[in-house]
Amino acid sequence: MMSERIGIITQARTTSTRLPGKILRQANGRTMLEHHINRLGWSNLPVYIATTLNDMDEPIVELAASRGWAYYRGDEANVLDRYYQCAKQSGLNTIIRVTSDCPLIDGRLIARGLVEYLASDHKFLYYSNCIERTFPRGLDFEIFPFGLLEEAFMNATTPAEREHVTPYLYQNKSSSAVIKHLKYQTDYSHIRWTLDTLEDWSLLNKLFVEYNAAGLGFESLIEVMISNPRLMQINSDVKQKEL
Repeated sequence: MMSERIGIITQARTTSTRLPGKILRQANGRTMLEHHINRLGWSNLPVYIATTLNDMDEPIVELAASRGWAYYRGDEANVLDRYYQCAKQSGLNTIIRVTSDCPLIDGRLIARGLVEYLASDHKFLYYSNCIERTFPRGLDFEIFPFGLLEEAFMNATTPAEREHVTPYLYQNKSSSAVIKHLKYQTDYSHIRWTLDTLEDWSLLNKLFVEYNAAGLGFESLIEVMISNPRLMQINSDVKQKEL
């Protein structure tokens, strides 16, 4: 089944409400987006950046072009449409969805999840590590077939379903999805490696600069966090925005 057309699509924009331009902030000479894409490369899967037609996102396109990254530009608000068109244009029949505000994402964890996804014989499987959360926030991925994405594209109606791409799938609005979860043996969901606020940025920058995080897998990063309680405190008060 590995001959299937499988790809990672990451959504990227600069107009974040809480921390505009966050994915273009730098640590150790690389933008957060570069760290993100480099670590996705550990999966050995093709990666596509789904960005927007907004002129504010031209720097993302310029960076992608300079690095030879594949990208697609689409509707800013309707992210579901952006994913669908990117997947269709790229000829993907299995999509792995991630978001670019996760500079410490782990491509090897994604590859592990993909093996388990492909071992299932159900053609409408939705598989993720972020609905029943045990992994640190910032390692999130979702895997699903193009057929489910197309169903959501055709039938999702609410603004939240169009903006956040997958609620129609994991809430099983159509009853056709089989939903499975990848869980870690220990609950580390209180650890936060996503980038939404200045506090998040402070932690991530420290990890990249002082702890060589760019080359560390997620389990080594967990050890760093557990061994340094002060790191945990930097963004412990940040709340995730509700859908």
